[in-house]
Amino acid sequence: MNVFVCIKQVPATNKVQVDEKTGVLKRGGVASKMNPYDLYALETALRLKEQYGGKVTVGTMGPPQAQAIIREAYMMGADEGYVFSDRRLGGADVLATSYTLSQAIQSVGDFDLILCGRQTTDGDTAQVGPAIAEHMGIPHAAWVSKLTVNGDGVDAEQQLQDVIETVHIPFPCLITVEQDIYMPRLPSLKTAKQVKNKEIHIQGLDSFLDTDETHYGLTGSPTQVERIFPPQNDVEHEVWTGKDSADKLRAQLKKWKFI
Repeated sequence: MNVFVCIKQVPATNKVQVDEKTGVLKRGGVASKMNPYDLYALETALRLKEQYGGKVTVGTMGPPQAQAIIREAYMMGADEGYVFSDRRLGGADVLATSYTLSQAIQSVGDFDLILCGRQTTDGDTAQVGPAIAEHMGIPHAAWVSKLTVNGDGVDAEQQLQDVIETVHIPFPCLITVEQDIYMPRLPSLKTAKQVKNKEIHIQGLDSFLDTDETHYGLTGSPTQVERIFPPQNDVEHEVWTGKDSADKLRAQLKKWKFI
């Protein structure tokens, strides 16, 4: 089975500055990590490989420093990794990002299964995975908590709002997984030494099937952020000490008409 896993490098902190003109996160100088939800997708791919054989390829769209999470994926057991890095890809919204990844994946090869985490911690849209599938014209399922190979495709158990639904999806297809599908493994020191010098492929827009720059980055993004600002901290609090604290609390609750 040939599996591709989409991963992303995200800020390791919520204290990130935003470019006021473009609305894009300023990632320079900010500690980063692999998107936590992507770890579950990678673990799912590795377990499928262990059970059915095949190859696990990981890929990320980002700056050159995103090689760090490819290296992490190697330490977990991934076979091959790509960083799709090009200044012309920067500032992309969901539409441009998903289109970029669809083109990038197809430039790498043909895959039976594409796996994504449910969402990313920096964007939280949960739209990129399904949008990739739509661009590629392949079936997909989101919020999957259980995945098994069945003949010409997979049976996916989806955690919907009110029901659990199981669907059969033929290959090739795309699945976004929930965080309770598997517990991600920890990289081993032995594997880390083995993959220390393993090649990471770097590809730009010119390697894609569609090289029209108007489909990528800010130019290819129909949605723009008008304004981003930190929320106002208007929470007031009081600290009461002493034996009459309970009486003060009761009086305050009565004043607010909670009692």
